[in-house]
Amino acid sequence: MGTRQETDAPVAHRVVILGAGYAGMAAAIQLAARVKRREGVQVTLVNAQERFTERMRLHMTATGQRLAELSIPELLEGTGAQFVRGWVTAVDLDARAVRIDDDRVLHYDTLVYALGGVADTSAVPGAEGHAYTLSSAQDAELLADRLERLSSGTVVVAGSGLTGIEAAAEIAERHPELSVVLLGRQEPGAAMNAKAKAYVHAALDRLGVQVRAGVEVVTVLPHAVELAGGESVAADAVLWTSGTRTLPLAAAAGLAVDGHGRVVTDAALRSVSHPEVYAIGDAAAIRQGHGVMHGTCQGGMPTGVHAALSIDRVLRGRRPKPFRFGYYHTPVSLGRGDAVVQFTRPDDSPRRICLTGRTAVRYKETVTASPWPTYGRMKKMPASGAFWPRGGRFSRVGVAR
Repeated sequence: MGTRQETDAPVAHRVVILGAGYAGMAAAIQLAARVKRREGVQVTLVNAQERFTERMRLHMTATGQRLAELSIPELLEGTGAQFVRGWVTAVDLDARAVRIDDDRVLHYDTLVYALGGVADTSAVPGAEGHAYTLSSAQDAELLADRLERLSSGTVVVAGSGLTGIEAAAEIAERHPELSVVLLGRQEPGAAMNAKAKAYVHAALDRLGVQVRAGVEVVTVLPHAVELAGGESVAADAVLWTSGTRTLPLAAAAGLAVDGHGRVVTDAALRSVSHPEVYAIGDAAAIRQGHGVMHGTCQGGMPTGVHAALSIDRVLRGRRPKPFRFGYYHTPVSLGRGDAVVQFTRPDDSPRRICLTGRTAVRYKETVTASPWPTYGRMKKMPASGAFWPRGGRFSRVGVAR
């Protein structure tokens, strides 16, 4: 009789979330909090490290500044969610299984793919072997160690996007003994309004950062970078911030991906080829009326929450709702005592309003520090995480603006 009861016992619906970045953590906490008192749902979060990586602060880690120790298992305590530490090495879509560290297997009924992007060092010869990146805390710490051992010399930051701007400013401020050169195809702050862009240039100039726009790095050498046209720029350290790429895991598994390797999703954030798989954050190609979303914390966390809401609705026999999101700001630190915040329209185009100086510093710090307490609030009040700008007409797919 006991054997028959065990056989007849309902099997839990297994939800496995791969990656505990901003999006993955949001999905895990939101879903675990919503199904905590419901039998038959098991939530498992997989991540390579137990420590949560504050990607928005990695430029600080790269200059030797100590950050708070944020423990993923500690945050999950009381939610009912399980934590598995390990590297995801393969996904078997037919067997609905995930291989961890090549020696463990987790089976799932629903998978949330949140393994985000890393610095794209594959496109330029030498970048993989000779450049530092900010892809992880460990990568940032390697650069911090290198900078600490330099008493003089030149640091080249390749890539004039937001990551490059923040890193160049931070390095110049923390290491005034070093020359910092910021190289990129576009001017720093190119997507900002005239006032904000001018402020960025003035701040970099004040910090002694040499900016060279309209250039392209074609080779990274042990002690220099070569530019298109043949010019060489000497470098004692090179930080690569020029673009990101996704891990090849999704494409290798057989998920439908776009040209950048991101999982193509439907309106509910499910894979268009495998609807039992949800993709969120940098790992997903999510189309809105304003185009495919680009990777930011402001958009990543809402995708994680929405995936959790969609899964919860499906488990309760309801249809998931379409995801909609509109951008609202671009905060950029310029060292520890300066910053600029460009407010945007939902399609990420710049508004006339921007903040600068100490006011912008306080705003930027509030934004950067907000994810962890937000996760904590969601543990107790899941609905608190379900508020973000939906973007109005800008995010409606197929509607002319």
